[in-house]
Amino acid sequence: MAARLREDYYKNIKQRLFKERKYSSMMQVPRLEKIVLNVGMGDGHANPTALNAAIDELTLISGQKAVKTVAKTSIANFKIREGYDVGCRVTLRGDRMYEFLDRLINIALPRVRDFKGLSPKSFDNFGNYSFSIMEQIIFPEINFDKVEKIHGMNITIVTSAKNREDSKALLDEFKMPFRE
Repeated sequence: MAARLREDYYKNIKQRLFKERKYSSMMQVPRLEKIVLNVGMGDGHANPTALNAAIDELTLISGQKAVKTVAKTSIANFKIREGYDVGCRVTLRGDRMYEFLDRLINIALPRVRDFKGLSPKSFDNFGNYSFSIMEQIIFPEINFDKVEKIHGMNITIVTSAKNREDSKALLDEFKMPFRE
């Protein structure tokens, strides 16, 4: 069974964007390409149990196995050497991506304390949107009692849009909770 947001995109959102934004072809209508979840832990090499716990939690949240990220260069000020484990990430595409976005918008973000909306200024010039959350426990898949350490994560939503305005229009159609 296809994800609810994916069906909504192909049945409704795509046609609305085509009419509102006045594209010359349906292929110009922006779409979601991938969502990348990233957890950075500078002490991952010194504390492998915390890194493994973060990998397990990210796997639970995304429904897909997370992979370790490794430092590409040495940074003396952060006491990191090339090859050290410094975090984990997962890239979601297809139905998993739409299901994750659905859970993020409708379940996880409303659980954030004092949530006033996401910043509409976090778009890059290529139509991608990035934001951070401070606690992984806002996701219902995480059992609060088994969490060893609270950590945040960066979430990047990659779209096929060519600019900020088109990308914002796409995410607005998905009911992304932006600040006024």
